[in-house]
Amino acid sequence: MGVTAAATGGLGWRSLRVRLVLFVSVTLVVVCTAMALTTVFVQRVYLLGDLDQRVADAAERSQGGLQRRTGGATDLGFLNERGQPTGTLAARFADGEVIAAEVVTADGHQKTLTASQLAALKGISANGSLHTRTIPGLGAYRLTAIDGDGIPVLAGLPMAGVQRVMDRLVVVETVLAAAGLTAAACTSAVVIRRRLRPLVRVAATAAEVARMPLDRGEVAALTRVDARDTDPGTEAGQVGVALNLLIDHVESSLAERRRTEQRMRRFLADAGHELRTPLASIAGYAEYMNGGNGTIEPELAWHRVSAQSARMTDLVEDLLLLARIDEGRPLQRIEVNLATLVAEAVWDAQAAGGEHDWQLALRLDGPVKVVADPSRLHQVVANLLTNARVHTPAGTKITVVVETVKTVGAADAEAGPECVIRVRDDGPGIPSELLPTVFERFTRADASRSRTPGKDGGSGLGLAIAAAITEAHGGRIDVASEPGRTEFSVRLPTGG
Repeated sequence: MGVTAAATGGLGWRSLRVRLVLFVSVTLVVVCTAMALTTVFVQRVYLLGDLDQRVADAAERSQGGLQRRTGGATDLGFLNERGQPTGTLAARFADGEVIAAEVVTADGHQKTLTASQLAALKGISANGSLHTRTIPGLGAYRLTAIDGDGIPVLAGLPMAGVQRVMDRLVVVETVLAAAGLTAAACTSAVVIRRRLRPLVRVAATAAEVARMPLDRGEVAALTRVDARDTDPGTEAGQVGVALNLLIDHVESSLAERRRTEQRMRRFLADAGHELRTPLASIAGYAEYMNGGNGTIEPELAWHRVSAQSARMTDLVEDLLLLARIDEGRPLQRIEVNLATLVAEAVWDAQAAGGEHDWQLALRLDGPVKVVADPSRLHQVVANLLTNARVHTPAGTKITVVVETVKTVGAADAEAGPECVIRVRDDGPGIPSELLPTVFERFTRADASRSRTPGKDGGSGLGLAIAAAITEAHGGRIDVASEPGRTEFSVRLPTGG
């Protein structure tokens, strides 16, 4: 529901867009603020440095003017000289105290400082250092005092000009930053919106797939992310590629589920059919016996009931064996002489089917040992031999070969050889359409391969059991068939 709501309503993606735009905007604000503060700081340092230089120059001019004048200790007449800017302040010292102080007014005249204004000048030493003082009625001043040739003098210039420049600079930068941020935010919103469109389409595809009832019924082909949204060079494209891979996996899993369900339904139907046949026979003979029908001898009826019971028991045992192997129950593991095991199986098959021509070929340099469950491995060979005997006519030549071959694709010599058991016959062969399913459960080729007359049909589990046991031992089983030649090959690792 969360994915569907986010994709269909768009709330989740809108929130992401808002967060991205906010992030970009905040980043720009931080950057612009840092740049503005740096600019203001540098400009202030520059302007104050220029002002300090002019204050120092004013103090030196004032002292030079006093040296050329013949006035008294309170003479500040040098302020009348041309070139003195408005607001220039000058003062005379005596014993460290200010005894006279005037300021140039806007009309070019001098105005004597009041007592409160003079108090703001206290504590300034005539050592050439610069000071910032706020003088009542005049504002902030930058001041310095020098003592040269016995004539101490104080000079100062107002900071109002510097402050006006700084205020204007702040206003200009604020306006420019606001305009720039607005433009950047709008541009970012448009760019981010366009960049997120592929993600919106990917989310819509994911939501469409999520709405499909994948847990039941037949599922049509799932929607894929469009090719334009699967560019691996972009983050959104990588998400689209990953989603398509996920959808492919889901589709393959669904197809496998359908195949598994079909196999299970077929398996249940076949198992029911196989069990129904002997049960029907048992029920029929029991009815004859209970009814006292004289057409069937009781002894014969009991014989048929026993035969059908044995057939049903074998089928149930085969099904239980397959279930145990499917569950992965461990097999017995002991060292087995493969040549001896196969030879015994061939002798048993020859005793059961003397009408066939049995051949055994051991192509071994010496005893071959495999680590396996001997009873189960014997069952594999016996099932293959029974299959060849039952599905071929009398006189068919059945050849069993045991040999060792080099492991296919072995990376090194330590992998060891494989032991191969081949069961070959020159019968009519298996139809090509049945070869892909010959190892599936309840698969039969009765319609195309003749049986020995008088033999009951198998359950169709023999080859499935042979394949399951072989795989449980880490081996594999293959078949190749054409008219006149059918060969089953069982490959087992000699290392077990």
